[in-house]
Amino acid sequence: MYLANPERYSQMKYNRTGRSGLLLPAISLGLWHNFGGNDVFENGRAMIRRAFDLGITHFDLANNYGPPAGSAEETFGQILRKDFAVYRDELIISSKAGYYMWPGPYGEWGSKKYLVSSLDQSLKRMGLDYVDIYYHHRPDPNTPLEETMSALDLLVRQGKALYVGISNYNAEQAREAAQILRRLGTPCLIHQPNYSMMSRWIEDGLQDVLAEEGIGTIAFSPLQKGILTDRYLKGITPDSRAAGPSVFLSEKEITAEVIGKVSKLNDLAAARGQKMSQLALSWVLRGGKVTSALIGASKVSQIEDAVASLKAPELSAEELEQIENILRG
Repeated sequence: MYLANPERYSQMKYNRTGRSGLLLPAISLGLWHNFGGNDVFENGRAMIRRAFDLGITHFDLANNYGPPAGSAEETFGQILRKDFAVYRDELIISSKAGYYMWPGPYGEWGSKKYLVSSLDQSLKRMGLDYVDIYYHHRPDPNTPLEETMSALDLLVRQGKALYVGISNYNAEQAREAAQILRRLGTPCLIHQPNYSMMSRWIEDGLQDVLAEEGIGTIAFSPLQKGILTDRYLKGITPDSRAAGPSVFLSEKEITAEVIGKVSKLNDLAAARGQKMSQLALSWVLRGGKVTSALIGASKVSQIEDAVASLKAPELSAEELEQIENILRG
């Protein structure tokens, strides 16, 4: 029987999410990979247990996470029933809908039909009455934004979600979505964009919009799909994601220029007493603009390393300048 670490809340930093009452852990755990039906159940279970023991209260899913699609929510639901039923009120559980999930005209994008049906399915897979955060996963170029946002508002009013958010929206789209939701009476809590040292598009206007609108930010892929670790410093190994069948990372992304930059960053991390991955997390969380860094993991030690990054001192102005010089090449 799983009993949570009684000291779990002493090890984690919690940040306020925009202008809301919700605090999120500085490190959150995403179940995009390694928790699907094709993965080892006990490994996923061990990672979620260890994450919670380290103070990670937020677990992020989506309807299509797996593979196969939907199986990450099913796996998480099993773990909830086995280990976390008594801890439900200590957890922030999120899901999303927007990408392809089932055949026909109602199985993806942003219609009210799709979003409502999808959340109903997600709740059944996880065995929950509600999720804490429900996101629209990507902008829909063909559905009026008012319809998509009114679906999120409806789901809050139905008690199926406590908060709502958006993901992958640009600055203009995010501002419009936030304004619609405010008029409806259900504020936009949070935005989930990809953000890392090597993917900085949110700095070009989106961060300003989120600050003005009082919306939190949770950054996915803060390690740039594993590139911002020591994983590829000596080349692409046969057991790495880049060498495998993954459609999310290819060998073409691991260029000599990229590895040269990561090698220099790794030296800076070592001088700070950190691993490369820990420096990347410290950088994403610098200055308090990002509420939480959303990590993926394939083993417990990666979660432990991520949480340990929070013990490092803030990056100094000199270190930040060094990083900028390295990234500029």
